[in-house]
Amino acid sequence: MFSWALTFFIIAIIAGVLGFGGIAGTMAWAAQTLFVAGLILAVVFFLMGRRPPS
Repeated sequence: MFSWALTFFIIAIIAGVLGFGGIAGTMAWAAQTLFVAGLILAVVFFLMGRRPPS
């Protein structure tokens, strides 16, 4: 049980450093950019798949 507590403590320390270090804003921007790019690609591939074969 102590190993679980130690594992979650280390994860909490890493999350705190990343959250308070200013990296969170950059990662949020990157996640939003990747989401929009994935959404655009999904729409393009969906529309290309509906086209009859030539």
